[in-house]
Amino acid sequence: QVQMVESGGGLVRPGGSLTLSCAATGATFSINPMGWYRQAPGKQRELVASQTHLKRTTYAASVKGRFTISRDKGMNTVYLQMDSLKPEDTAVYYCHGVGRGTLDFWGQGTQVTVSS
Repeated sequence: QVQMVESGGGLVRPGGSLTLSCAATGATFSINPMGWYRQAPGKQRELVASQTHLKRTTYAASVKGRFTISRDKGMNTVYLQMDSLKPEDTAVYYCHGVGRGTLDFWGQGTQVTVSS
């Protein structure tokens, strides 16, 4: 059974940084692409960033230039380096991956709060 195991959320001041990590455990196949979504209270879940094994990357316009997604080569892991954090980045962040082209896998979510 595939599980997306996340870590790295927390409380940070505006302008600060956090790094989120996610590993897809139990997968006997490649998880591709892998990425991060977020959901703020009262809002829909939205894509933050996604990356394929070939390093094709997508970023939400609101995070471009501040967040960096990366993956370990050949591994089912993904990271999100978040810099210059703003209060509007406050949300639950979910790791996401696609397996065998059609299977969606989600993490349990990790809270990121940006507040002074």
